[in-house]
Amino acid sequence: MGHPNEDVIRRGFAAFGRGDLEEIQAVLSPGAVWHVAGRSAVSGTVTGVEAILAHFMSLYQASGFSLRQEVHDVVGGDAHTVALIHEHAERDGAVLDIDEVLVAHIEGGRVTEAWAIPGDQHAFDEFFA
Repeated sequence: MGHPNEDVIRRGFAAFGRGDLEEIQAVLSPGAVWHVAGRSAVSGTVTGVEAILAHFMSLYQASGFSLRQEVHDVVGGDAHTVALIHEHAERDGAVLDIDEVLVAHIEGGRVTEAWAIPGDQHAFDEFFA
């Protein structure tokens, strides 16, 4: 059995896949900070649950409602939890098919800060331009 923080991340990704906003809110700390690497329209830093939910919706909308994330593995510890995921989306002939790393701080069973780092930053930025 892995670290309890691994389950927090797995719950969050499963909720995103189902569009379950209540469950996403349950895994985010009220003052959570979410960082997305790059220079695309969806890159940057957002703070607070409402802003993070709006960011997630912008990702989904910008992907033509096709964004899918598959969790390959999650490794958790007291200070950091890391998820290795695969993202796929298709919109207007453009295809995004990349791996991504999510690094998260979790306190009290909720994400307090996270960094989403695409494995192919150029492809991510181009798709979400």
